Amino acid sequence: MKLTNRIKSVAIGSFDGLHLAHQELIALSEALVVIERNSGYLTPGFKRTHFTDKPCFFYLFDKIKSLTPEAFVAKLQEDFPHLEKIVVGYDFHFGRAKEGNASMLRELFGGEVVIVDEVSLGGIPIHSRTIKAYLAEGDIAMANKLLGREYMIEGSIVKGQGLGSRELVPTLNLKAEHYRLPREGVYVSRTKLDREWYPSVTFLGHRITTDGSFALESHLLRRDIGERKGEAAVAFRALLRENRRFETIAQLKAQIKADIIKAETYFS
Repeated sequence: MKLTNRIKSVAIGSFDGLHLAHQELIALSEALVVIERNSGYLTPGFKRTHFTDKPCFFYLFDKIKSLTPEAFVAKLQEDFPHLEKIVVGYDFHFGRAKEGNASMLRELFGGEVVIVDEVSLGGIPIHSRTIKAYLAEGDIAMANKLLGREYMIEGSIVKGQGLGSRELVPTLNLKAEHYRLPREGVYVSRTKLDREWYPSVTFLGHRITTDGSFALESHLLRRDIGERKGEAAVAFRALLRENRRFETIAQLKAQIKADIIKAETYFS
C-alpha cells in the first residue's frame, strides 16, 4: 500500500523555514504537502525534511499553478484517497492566479478544514518573509527566535583561495546553493563536520581585502580541519561584525584573531 493511501490529514503550504508558525500547522496533521516555488529559500527542497519527522510530499508550483481551485482539490483527493482533514494558514491561497482561499477550500473539500490564525512572538507576526528580512539585517538572534532554532545552511566543501592556511587561519570553505543568505559579515556559528557540531567563526561575503570573490568559510575553534571533502553545515548564532575592507593582510589577521577570542566567549 502506498503511504499516501494511509494518510488522513495533511497540512498545506510552502513551509519555507519550518518556523514556529509552520509548526502550529504541522502539529495538527499527519503529513505535509509542500508547495515548491524554486526561489531563495530558508530551507530548499528536501532539506525541509530535516526539521520535521512527518512525511513531506512536494507539489512543484510550476506544475500546479494553472489548476483551477476545483482541480487542485481534486488532485489532493486523488493523491490522498482517504483524506479527511486539511490544515492551512489563514492567508492560504491556491489555484490559478490564487483564485482560491481558505474559505473556498472549506466549500470545495468534503471533509474538515482547519484554518490556523496568524502566529506571533512578542508581537511580531511569524512569516518566512519576516525572517528573511531579519537575516538581511544581520539580526540572527531575532531570526532564530522566529524559526525556533538556529538558522542553518548546508553545502559542499570546496577549495578556497589558500590564503587562510598560509597567512591567516585555516577555514572550511562551502558552496551553498538556493539559500537566502544572511548579511555579509563575521558570525559566531556552529559547523557540522563528519556528523559532529563544532564551535566556529564563519565569514560570509566578498573578500574585499584580498581577491574580491564571494566566500562562505568557517574556522573551527576547537578542531584541526586538515584536508576535507564532502558536505558540511553551518548554524548561525550571532553577528560579530559586518564585512569591511582592511588596508593590509596584517590588519585583517589581527581582526580575525580578535573575532576568534570574542566568539569563544559564546561557548565558554
